[in-house]
Parts: sequence; structure tokens; C-alpha cells
Amino acid sequence: MDKRRKRIAAGLAVFMAFMWLCTLVSKSIYTSKLPMVSTTRTDSKYIEHIVEAEGIVEAGAKLPVTALSGLRVKELAVHAGDKVEEGDLLFTVDLEDMEQIMEEQELAAAKVQLEIDAIVHNKELAQSQRELEEARAREDYDALARYQDTLVGRAAEGVAQAEEALEELQAQNREHEGDWKKENGESKTEEEMEAERQAREQEEERLKQELQAAAYAEADAKWNRDNTIKDAGRKVEDILQEDNVDATLAVYRTELAAIQENLASYKAIQEQEGKIESPMSGMVTDVYVQTGGRVPDTASFLLADDEVPCQFRVPLTKEQKSYVNLNDDVKLQLDGSKKMDATVDYIEENENMPGSYTALLRLPEETGMPGLSGKMTCSKVGDKYPVCVSLLALHAENDRNFVYVVNEREGILGTEYYVEEITVSVVDKNDKFAAIEGAVNDESRIIESSTKEIKKGDVVRLSDG
Repeated sequence: MDKRRKRIAAGLAVFMAFMWLCTLVSKSIYTSKLPMVSTTRTDSKYIEHIVEAEGIVEAGAKLPVTALSGLRVKELAVHAGDKVEEGDLLFTVDLEDMEQIMEEQELAAAKVQLEIDAIVHNKELAQSQRELEEARAREDYDALARYQDTLVGRAAEGVAQAEEALEELQAQNREHEGDWKKENGESKTEEEMEAERQAREQEEERLKQELQAAAYAEADAKWNRDNTIKDAGRKVEDILQEDNVDATLAVYRTELAAIQENLASYKAIQEQEGKIESPMSGMVTDVYVQTGGRVPDTASFLLADDEVPCQFRVPLTKEQKSYVNLNDDVKLQLDGSKKMDATVDYIEENENMPGSYTALLRLPEETGMPGLSGKMTCSKVGDKYPVCVSLLALHAENDRNFVYVVNEREGILGTEYYVEEITVSVVDKNDKFAAIEGAVNDESRIIESSTKEIKKGDVVRLSDG
């Protein structure tokens, strides 16, 4: 009986050992198929923003080089990036083409000169006609003035004569007013005396009317004289009045002067055998002429001014601009040189590309040359945030940010680890870390990487055991 119990106990032990071994094998197989994840903890960090942007060195100031427009370029002697000295050859012009232009300009000058001569001649004729009309008008004025003065004088004489006749009559009337005898000594009757009195009164009244009429005639003569002379004087004034301003002659003379100036420039170029030379020293930064083309009426070349230090131009995106500001201290490294300290001297938004920006950094004297590339580095230490995670642990979907966190639970094979999804909001971030807010803390085991794609609720195994 004891042996049987021992055999049963041994068999049970073997069975339990076998079952335990099977469980271990099953759990091992099950676990081996689970995604392996590595986790990290949140940390308190300063979110540092480092902006690195590539740019190019350009001239601090560009000076234009102009040439007589319209000439055809025969051959270019320099290109962008070439260094030239004062007097160096820039390009040559086609002399045969220029001679044709000169012939056309000379013909145009002759036509303009004819127009000028015609205008001057017409002006001289007009001036002679004006002087003749003025002399005649003045003669008419003087003749009318004399004639009207004569008429006024005659009217005044009529008034004087009428006054004199009236005064003589009145004197005679006073003298004979008390005379009652006739010439033969006989006494006059009352009827005769009354008749004589009435006759004297009638004669006096007639002379008074003649005096009044003479006075009216004198006034009319003066009025006619004044108005007639005034009209004659206005005719003289009208003739002396200046004509309307006519700029035609001045325009033609200006045009002729410009043509003659161009012809003089053409002749000077002929004497130089069509060679156009640089008036200054500097590096050619821009070329606006080409072989076979015409010289523009603007600058043909732009030269970097050697007396003004170069500057570094760097493009920035809207995000980069949020961390780069005016007067910021930055690091600058040009190709083939060591890093140097620099300052952001100017920032502007590009008009043709809203949302993009350009920053300019002045370079020390004798540093860099136009066309040289380089890199600007701007570092900004932001605020310190209590909860920060690696960007590897941060996920985004449909404008929502979230992290995966490992939690524990009891499963069929014992304690197991599963994935939980927690929504968070991003407060700040750089290219490595993000400051977040949400249901996470420094005890949360946040998944940073996984050997397989995972999702909420998945069972996983930890890489650290």
C-alpha cells in the first residue's frame, strides 16, 4: 500500500512537473510572439530650439555700371564672380551696328534742327507783325485822342458862348428894367412896358436853354472822348499782351541736345574701338547684357563695392523665424572657415512669398566674398517644463497628440503588460523633445519604441524584462 502511494505521489509530481514545464513552454512561446517595447520616463527639461539655416554671402553694397543704351553687344569679357579693376574691359560693341544707329541719329538731328529753324523763323515773322500792329494802334490812339479833344474843345467853346450871350442879355435887361420912356421921349403905356418885359424874359429863357444844350453837348463829347480813347488804348494793350506759353521750341531743343550728346558718346566709343571699360574696381555680381543683345537703359552690370563689408543672407521659414529675432547672437560658419560670432542685423518678410523670411548678417571687414555659402546656427533656451518626453514617444493622428503607456494586469498566464493610449497636449517642442500636458507623470512608463506596430489594448513585453 505504501509503495502504491509512493508511486502515485511520484506520478503526480512528474505530472505537475510536466504541466509546469508545458506552462513555461507555452508562456515562452506566447511571450516570444508579443511585441517587445522599450519604455522611458518623463523628465523635467529646458526645451532648447536650435535653428540651422544655410545661406550665401553677398555684397554689402552694389554699384551700377551703365553704358549707352541700344548698342549691340559683340563680345562679353567678364561674367558674374569675376574681379575687375578700374579700366578693365567689360564688353565690346558692334561698331557696324553702331554706325547705322549714328546715321539714324544724325538724320533725326537734322529733322529736329529743321523744326527748330521753322519755329524760330515763324516767331520772328510773328514778332515783326506784332510790332507793325502796335505802331499802327498807337497812331490810331494818338489821332483819336487829338480828334476827341478837338470835339470836347468845340463843345466847351459853345458853352462859353452861350454863357456870354446870356450874361449880356441879363445885363441889358437890368439896365432897361426901369426905362418907361420911348426913344422919342414919349411915355410908354403899361401895355407896352409889359410887352417889353415879356419879350426880355422869353429871350433870356431861350438863351438859358441854349446854355443847357451846350453843357449837355460838352458832357457827351467828354464821355465819347474817354470811351473812344479807352477802346483804342485796350487795342494797344491787347497787341502788347504775351502769347500763350508754347514749349514746342524748348522740347525740340532739348531733344536735339540729347541726340547730339548721344552722337558725341558714339564717337567716343568709336575712338575706343568699341571697348566699354569698367569705371571702378569690384567684383561682378550681376550681368544684365549678353552677346548679341542690346544694352539696356538701366544698369549693364552690378559691382560689389570693395569699401563696404559683405553680408550673409539666409532664408527662414515661418517656424524658424519664431526662434530668430532681430539683434540675436548667432554662430556663423562659412565654407572653408571656422565658426564665428555674428548678429542678426535685419529681418524682412518676402513680399513674393508671404510666410517666408530673409535674415541679413553683416560680416567683419575682409571676411567672405560674394557667392560663398555658409550656415547660421541660432540657439534659444526656452522655459523649463516639468513633463517632457522624447519625440519618439509622441504620436499624432487627426490633429490629436497621444502617447502609449505600459500598465500591468492579471492574465491567464499571470501578470502581463498591456498598452494604454493617453491623449496629451504639446506645450512646446524641438527636434528631440516635447513638453506635454495630460494624464502622465514621472511614474508613467511611456513606450518609446516597439519591435512591432502596437495599438491600444495590445499585450507587450518589456525589453528590460
